[in-house]
Amino acid sequence: MQFGQVLVVDAMGAILAHSLRTKSGTFKKGRLLSVNDVEALVAAGYREITVAELEADDIPEDVAAQRIAAALAGTGIRVGAAFTGRANLYAEAAGVARIDAARVEKINAIHEAVTLATLAPYARVGARQMVATVKIIPFAAPLRAVEAAEAMLTGERVLAVAPFAQKRVALISTKFAETRPQILDKNRSAIDARVEALGSSVVHEARVGHDTAELTRAVREANKTGADPILVFGASAITDRRDVIPAAIVEAGGEVTHFGMPVDPGNLLLLGKLGKTTVVGLPGCARSPKINGFDFVLERLLADVPVGRRDIAAMGVGGLLSEIHTRPQPRDREPAAPHAPSIAAVILAAGLSSRMGHNKLLADVDGKPLVRRAVDASLASAARPIIVVTGSEADQVDHALSGLPVTMVRNLDFRKGLSTSLIAGINAVPDDCDGAVVLLGDMPDVTAHTIDRLIAAFDPEEDRSICVATRDGKRGNPVLWSREFFPDIRKLEGDVGAKGLIGENAGIVCEVEMADDGPLLDIDTPDALAAYRRHRS
Repeated sequence: MQFGQVLVVDAMGAILAHSLRTKSGTFKKGRLLSVNDVEALVAAGYREITVAELEADDIPEDVAAQRIAAALAGTGIRVGAAFTGRANLYAEAAGVARIDAARVEKINAIHEAVTLATLAPYARVGARQMVATVKIIPFAAPLRAVEAAEAMLTGERVLAVAPFAQKRVALISTKFAETRPQILDKNRSAIDARVEALGSSVVHEARVGHDTAELTRAVREANKTGADPILVFGASAITDRRDVIPAAIVEAGGEVTHFGMPVDPGNLLLLGKLGKTTVVGLPGCARSPKINGFDFVLERLLADVPVGRRDIAAMGVGGLLSEIHTRPQPRDREPAAPHAPSIAAVILAAGLSSRMGHNKLLADVDGKPLVRRAVDASLASAARPIIVVTGSEADQVDHALSGLPVTMVRNLDFRKGLSTSLIAGINAVPDDCDGAVVLLGDMPDVTAHTIDRLIAAFDPEEDRSICVATRDGKRGNPVLWSREFFPDIRKLEGDVGAKGLIGENAGIVCEVEMADDGPLLDIDTPDALAAYRRHRS
């Protein structure tokens, strides 16, 4: 990659290295400069600018990031679209992150242009939580570096998420004659909080004397229920492999597979097996809502991730928890890592099609109604839910989309103009969505990738609250709006969209360049429809 200053007149096709301000707006770094851009910069008085120019063996940052991320992702991982050289990988469901730390280190040693950051191996993750991010540092990566990373990622994937299963858990507490019932109640409440937070439940509980024979019978009874794992709270801490809890596991026909763990608090945890069922002798700290070594083991067990002697030994790195006062309690713990934004798709399909002479959204294109193409693209994207606003010939549009997992919203005021449909769609966006991408039903070449690129660009903290699809620097559709603009959208009137709001908030608008003409192509007239059909044939 070549990098340096060039004359503006020679900069067409180069990548702008630093943001530039003009009276008409800001040209942000990373922009691929078009002929119109060059003319605008010359008119603004710029003579020389700093650019990056790719060479034959360079891969653009987004392409490189997307290729490496795709090669990384295993089961339970969704790859987000790349933007500004970054491709994020998200958990599809709550579970435990399985990460090959050795290969992550090797990938980061390939070339300084290629970086990969992940959560810690076996970290607990929530649905849509970011598990890893690939970032290409400059504007491009060498082809040899990308190919080396892909070759290293063949076979078993480096990243995966083992989802939490709905496990049936048994709890046994031992007691002395003087043990207060409140202590045993605390055992149950502490385990309930942990287990239920991971999607499982305690289905069997027993309270027996702290005696090997009594506990042996209780372990056998718990095993008959089919519960797995069986958790045992002792009235007294386990101090030896021959103590009451391990002795009862052996007497019941099982074996002790490991005693002790290099995690503090949590040292006195014991692992056993009774047939295929895991039995865990719990450390006293498991009564506390604070995180301890038992959480590390429980999370893996409830995600069907095996835990053995070597796994326990490896928990020593990062296992000093005693002084971690800021770790939240298991019952109200939320993953600290970033999440994928929750973005709804609003498809406007209520118009009169006055220039077409009939409802253009029902026109056949490649064997399906025009409106169906917009809906199919949305369903294939990361946007959820998909909201379709109907008005003119609403019943026919409903029929065209019959059976699809979309929310239909009827706009009874559609004759009053585009703003009414936009408002109806925005009003239907769930409260937990961070924003909405607004699509027009008559734009057949907008793809799932177009939508996902907008979602990848969306980041209000980085002043990317409005994301606009562009082609060759020309703004088109769709447009992604942060929730903060919903009140302003609700104030619109007449046959107008929200274009004015884009101009009023130029500082937080992000133009997302697309590789095709989809953002600019709409079907408004019979001639346009005929031309499009000819182009498709």
